[in-house]
Amino acid sequence: MVLLLLVDLDPELSALRPLGGFFLLRVGGAPAGSPPTLAETYRGTSSDVYGNSMTFRVDKVAGSLRAPELRVAASVAQQGLAARLWSVALGCAVLYGRLPDLDPGLLRWNPDAGAPDDLWLTEVRPAPGDAADAVVRAHLEPLTALVHARYRVAEGLLWGNAASALAGAARQLERWAREQGRTEAAVRTRALTAGLLTHPRLAGTLDGGGRRRSCCLYYRVPGGGVCGDCCFTRPPRPSPGGASG
Repeated sequence: MVLLLLVDLDPELSALRPLGGFFLLRVGGAPAGSPPTLAETYRGTSSDVYGNSMTFRVDKVAGSLRAPELRVAASVAQQGLAARLWSVALGCAVLYGRLPDLDPGLLRWNPDAGAPDDLWLTEVRPAPGDAADAVVRAHLEPLTALVHARYRVAEGLLWGNAASALAGAARQLERWAREQGRTEAAVRTRALTAGLLTHPRLAGTLDGGGRRRSCCLYYRVPGGGVCGDCCFTRPPRPSPGGASG
């Protein structure tokens, strides 16, 4: 059991700013012509600017990485968005002791942004559930279903991506907390992450040392190699039919 000190959520979520990068979250009302919500993305809704936002994002990643297969780009795109969602949720849970409502209808996502993915929360209000509800149920389940159905990426691989993204966000947050002398925040980060990794969707996706049991397929990108937590120690030779990792 981890005791969290509850702090009021400020309208700008300013506690996230010092963390930088993947933890930043734009907040405020959405003007006309703003990017689609993640709810629209998961439903496959098309917009006048981006068409289908997931298709747009995967095509953009494929072109940037020169990915040999769209499913490789889809895996990378899904993991990038998962990393942003976990970073925001974990950062708020640790620094505020509570989450803002991260409902997909409140979060706008710009599929044309570079890395890290651009997220915009249109209204800051307390969340009705915990981080597992906010990220796994509300976002990762529909995101995984969408990417699996459209690009035929294995569900186990995608949940491995999600767990890897969570572990990566936790490492960054814990490192920042220790550098700032905030030992209690580092301890909360580790405990919350350990609890989240027991979720049925994530349990067993990483081994005891934090190495994943699947591969995100990044090794298929020209010059990509393997990630630090990959199940492979060196890039495997692709099979004629293509391995799912």
